[in-house]
Amino acid sequence: MANRLSNIATRTGDDGSTGLGDGSRVPKDHLRVQAMGDVDELNSNLGVLLAEPLPEDVRELLVTIQHELFNLGGELCMPGYELLKEGAVLRLDQALAHYNAALPRLKEFILPAGTRSAAIAHVCRTVARRAERAVVTLAASETINAAPRQYLNRLSDLLFVLARVLNRANLDGLGGDDIYWHSERLARLDQDETPSSDA
Repeated sequence: MANRLSNIATRTGDDGSTGLGDGSRVPKDHLRVQAMGDVDELNSNLGVLLAEPLPEDVRELLVTIQHELFNLGGELCMPGYELLKEGAVLRLDQALAHYNAALPRLKEFILPAGTRSAAIAHVCRTVARRAERAVVTLAASETINAAPRQYLNRLSDLLFVLARVLNRANLDGLGGDDIYWHSERLARLDQDETPSSDA
């Protein structure tokens, strides 16, 4: 990957195609390009999360993840190439075990809410799931290494755990705990809206 971008507006994509890392061109709606785009969107959302106040260890982890996602995107861009190593998946497994060990066991579903940083982590989690689905779809028609799919799967789990960690870190004073889903809340609202038989 010796080439670096020097001219951003190349106009070569005006015909609806884009270039891959191996020099080939494919339509911009190609499954490979869609997977690359989802990974890029995920990395961009992590950039938004990194703009928030974060515990320093979480910040360092997310910066490493951004670099690894860049490698993952590069691997998708170059068919038959391997950039993301198995060690990257192992590091996510280790981080997942480390952060999850300090959290109380979940007794109910939680909502994607709480502090701003936790809410953004949940957004990142959902984009990671979409990127994983895009890679799985691509792998059904082309040969894809296992590491990208495994990495995105573990990352979505880790982002769920980190959202819980960030709610407890409470760096903006708006968190402190998970925001739980309460089925009885909706049942109560539905009951309040039921028309009276006297009407």
